[in-house]
Amino acid sequence: MSDTQALVDSLLENVRDAIIIADAGGRVVRLGKAFGVITGFSDETADIAAMADLGEHFMREALSPQSDGRWHGIAKCGDGVERAFEVAVTAINGASPFPSLYLGMVRPAADLSPMSMEMGQFGYDPLTGLPNRDLFVDRVGQTVLQANRKGGSVALMMMGLDRFTLVNDALGHAAGDRLLVEIARRLRVCVRETDSAVRLEGDKFALVLAIADVDDSVIVAEKVLSAVKEPFALDGQEVVVTFSIGISVLPVDADSGAQMIKHAENALHHAKISGRNQYQFFSKDMNRKARSRLELEARMRRALAGDEFVVFYQPKVSADRDTIVGAEALIRWMDPERGMVSPGEFIPVAEESGQIEAIGSWVLWKSCQQNKLWQDAGLNPIKVSVNVSARQFHSRALLDTVVEVLDRTGLDPKWLELEITESMLMNDVDTAVRKMTALRDLGIGLSIDDFGTGYSSLSYLGRFPITTLKIDRAFIADVDSNPKTAEIARAIIGLSRGLNLEVVAEGAEVKEHISFLRDNGCDTVQGFYYSRPVAAAEFEKLMRQRVMAHC
Repeated sequence: MSDTQALVDSLLENVRDAIIIADAGGRVVRLGKAFGVITGFSDETADIAAMADLGEHFMREALSPQSDGRWHGIAKCGDGVERAFEVAVTAINGASPFPSLYLGMVRPAADLSPMSMEMGQFGYDPLTGLPNRDLFVDRVGQTVLQANRKGGSVALMMMGLDRFTLVNDALGHAAGDRLLVEIARRLRVCVRETDSAVRLEGDKFALVLAIADVDDSVIVAEKVLSAVKEPFALDGQEVVVTFSIGISVLPVDADSGAQMIKHAENALHHAKISGRNQYQFFSKDMNRKARSRLELEARMRRALAGDEFVVFYQPKVSADRDTIVGAEALIRWMDPERGMVSPGEFIPVAEESGQIEAIGSWVLWKSCQQNKLWQDAGLNPIKVSVNVSARQFHSRALLDTVVEVLDRTGLDPKWLELEITESMLMNDVDTAVRKMTALRDLGIGLSIDDFGTGYSSLSYLGRFPITTLKIDRAFIADVDSNPKTAEIARAIIGLSRGLNLEVVAEGAEVKEHISFLRDNGCDTVQGFYYSRPVAAAEFEKLMRQRVMAHC
């Protein structure tokens, strides 16, 4: 290799400006490594042809008679973001007016970003396409203003990469830029469209979030740490980096945007000196709550591995005959140190952390296994209902999981019912109907749980291939004393019978509830009047009774 060729290769590899080498016709011969970074093409998924097309677009514009070798304007990048660029072209390796090659230098033109062209001001980072510090203060202020008007909360996260200079030193600034572009892409995935991801400077980013609860900021922070820790492919090497995050929350520890920024920066500094790869709240109380939540998540993982979860069963009783006709499976956590942990404490955290899928699959397997054991022991077959979480229902694995559990346990599908809340079904009704139909085709039952408390989707009810409606306990609690509630309960019972569905009333606690439900044609009742949820051995004793006595 000649010295000239080696120099060209080094130039294309290391210069931070995007370089294009084109032939006399403006067709791309080579592109510098930084070209893909600056124009939004990912290392792993770079479309070489699309990069070349963009390079030739730049060359055509700059070489047109009216441009005289220079052009500036907006171009759509590989990641779909429109950015502003400046292009300067020089003839090389030949005599004018017939040069054999052209050298194009492409640089971001921050002051020509799409937003700035509309607003007449600078506001977007030319490398990542994220809002920059100029817009950051405005985004914080606007989000705080809306929260103050509506009574909401705001979380501000200041984030800095840990030891980013090592990447620059080891792989060069072009690789560092590619890393920042990919980090920006991952941050966008971690937040909603209504939130703001910002690049402040260098390796420092921020997120501005409108939140309903402090736990929302914990969820996002954990998501960010997890997303950034996934390896990056840079120059054929796997690079792993981490974030330190400082969080301030309005109105808990700040009452203005300026205070939030100051407190989040202090919290970020504390996160850095406390060991990196973590988040810290400005408020010590918030840090305690976050640690408590993380500890709960860790304990849940150990609980699943250590068989600390158990399934309790609450009888479903025939309103006419007072005999058990079914059961609802309900998870309980027997913590060796703390005793019984309330489902209301751990189920929401399991949902948010994603552990609910593993826990839900375990409950499904355990319930089907137990039901088959009861049948093999000669007890009258009953249908056991298992609750399905929103995350489980929307998972592609649900159908396969149900099939696998039925195969492993040998339970006939007709003795299994899945309980689904109506709110799970309304985001995408067509997809929900397809999934429910596939489950029904297996031969299992489907129940709409807590009917009437969510979307009350009467217009869709005929489309859902369900077998059972459950009346929420809110409509049963005072049916004996509130005429309006009683009328609603009668309407749901009548609707169910008209649609040829079984109707189950939950929350039946006194004799008057049972009388009302029996008199109005309700098939099945569930509640403390007959039994609280009990362990499998106790439930078996109840099944061996001919008639259920009330508690």
